[in-house]
Amino acid sequence: MKITRRMWGMAAGAMLALNLGLPAQAAEEAPDALVKRVSADVLETIKKDASLRNGDSSKINALVNEKVMPYVDFRRMTSAAVGPAWRQATPEQRQKLQDEFKALLIRTYAGALSQVGDQTITVRPVRMAAGDTDVLVRTQVNGRGDPVQLDFRLEKQATGWKLYNFNVLGVWLVETYRNQFAQEINANGIDGLIKTLASRSSMPATATK
Repeated sequence: MKITRRMWGMAAGAMLALNLGLPAQAAEEAPDALVKRVSADVLETIKKDASLRNGDSSKINALVNEKVMPYVDFRRMTSAAVGPAWRQATPEQRQKLQDEFKALLIRTYAGALSQVGDQTITVRPVRMAAGDTDVLVRTQVNGRGDPVQLDFRLEKQATGWKLYNFNVLGVWLVETYRNQFAQEINANGIDGLIKTLASRSSMPATATK
């Protein structure tokens, strides 16, 4: 199944739901409760901000850096997407990979946020045992058209729950990019992947209806 920019836009909106609580609250709150409490507020923020919906990349970048990244284990997300080659990458290459991967995702969100309209998110309760530190939070995005299944993988760290992967309609982001990245790395190495990511993230973002 092809994942459209609209679906990724919904994923972006739901990812933003992880940022609005205070850090102390996030550390104490159950992961499903955290997502449920803040997701509605985030969608309202997107709906009311025309510059976000119009794909203002500088504003989206600032929003991600300020509010999303503190609640995402982006190093883990990037290393998992790069796969075994991450271990051979230099510290400079790793930083470039993170920067370009983030820029690519932001470009994807920029092209999709214009599709955010009357969506709401339903969060399913998570069954957790004492001491669980890795959970799957299942949600459903409801709005125009068919519901979109959106699931999050979160790990509890010293500073609270951190997102490290998510899936849209059964397609996991990290695994999807891992396959693409592996082909590029096999053909052109780590530097080739960095160059490809930079070229893709610099392309104009266009919304897909």
